[in-house]
Amino acid sequence: MADTQFDLIVVGGGPGGYVAAIRAAQLGIKTAVVEREHLGGICLNWGCIPTKALLRSAEVLHLMKSADSFGLSANDISFDIKKVVQRSRGVAKQLSGGVAHLLKKNKVTVLDGHARLDGVAGGMRKIAVEKDGKSVAALTAKNVILATGARARVLPGMEPDGKTVWTYKEALVPETAPKSLLVIGSGAIGIEFASFYRELGAEVTVVEVMDRVLPVEDAEISAFAQKAFEKQGMKIMTSAKVGGVKVGPGGATVTVEHGGKTHQIQVEKVISAVGITGNVENLGLEGTKVKVDRGHVVIDQWCATGEPGVYAIGDIAGPPWLAHKAGHEGILCVEKIAGQPNVHPLDPGSVPGCTYCRPQVASVGLTEAAAKEAGHDVRVGRFPFMANGKAIALGEPEGLVKTVFDKNTGELLGAHMVGAEVTELIQGYTVARTLETTESELLHTIFPHPTLSEMMHESVLDAFGRAIHF
Repeated sequence: MADTQFDLIVVGGGPGGYVAAIRAAQLGIKTAVVEREHLGGICLNWGCIPTKALLRSAEVLHLMKSADSFGLSANDISFDIKKVVQRSRGVAKQLSGGVAHLLKKNKVTVLDGHARLDGVAGGMRKIAVEKDGKSVAALTAKNVILATGARARVLPGMEPDGKTVWTYKEALVPETAPKSLLVIGSGAIGIEFASFYRELGAEVTVVEVMDRVLPVEDAEISAFAQKAFEKQGMKIMTSAKVGGVKVGPGGATVTVEHGGKTHQIQVEKVISAVGITGNVENLGLEGTKVKVDRGHVVIDQWCATGEPGVYAIGDIAGPPWLAHKAGHEGILCVEKIAGQPNVHPLDPGSVPGCTYCRPQVASVGLTEAAAKEAGHDVRVGRFPFMANGKAIALGEPEGLVKTVFDKNTGELLGAHMVGAEVTELIQGYTVARTLETTESELLHTIFPHPTLSEMMHESVLDAFGRAIHF
């Protein structure tokens, strides 16, 4: 390539990397992105987007099955798993092409290959780019952002084989729909796949080592969600441990320790969803001041590592492992490098989390328990979906909106929701936290009727003993 000198090189073209590169280009920073697999990263190609496409198919299937309750009829309801997967892959392909267009539009140089730090010369960082073991380019830049993402964590004795024991990748592209499966881990990834395959008719068992599903969520929301999952026919085993997975001709035998007993569970497929670890290998970090702790690069509030001119964003830099957190870090990191005024560090308490199972789960800020542990005297408001006209009209009466306030200051400490479309509603509370809104502003905000969002208002009203419709 003709040009090898840049102001900034971004290693990784996922939702953190490509966003950082585009913002840098907007600020007049000469930028290159090095991506070894797919622009858009795991999120776009093998995570957030294709899973939502699968879950949308499951949602439509559920609605078709429920046609009679809406006064409609749908006969011979079935699905074609190959077409479901084909649609999902098509959505991912379309968006990956869109990322390439955006980078080109913003005049960001894109290189196909694996990048690693290769020392410093004349105050510039050297970056070696390789593809299939062969040198592609030798680049230099004043600053480097590591945005290499993460991969599925593998537990000993439960190594994925791609056929019977799946990671999220295999679960996204099944050749046939399994009749039974066991999901190890009940975080967002595990529960979304459990929800998808249960909707397709599979017998689903979820094994969680913690004492409840979706353990990062508010305990009340987790309990509500678990009851809904069990009502759908899922088998949930909490405070349980997988002792081993033995693969045989017809599937797998999973040993699970639960309730003081050892269970042998026979299933066609196993999905391992026990967390992720950062892609920190072969980046040339040896001999630098970049610190790696438990598989993730350590950064400060500006995403800077201990090595001058080297930054890290997104999943490689640790939790929360969310695409929107990665993108936000990318922007604040680049703006800080560019010397932009009024750059703010990321506030972890204002990063929303969403799980797209049925029912959906969404949250932002502190749980009720965490707020109390932090020393807050709290007011808690709740409002059920069953008391909301729009929810009833939609045929979605199962759900709950919960808000947590500081009793003394009126600060919105956290909001937690389970039910239809809560992943779209949570942004209202996220904006409120960003604006440092108190209960006073929320109480006096006019919410449209009839909408699901009215429940957000009612939950706030309930926290102060003023709920109207419940």
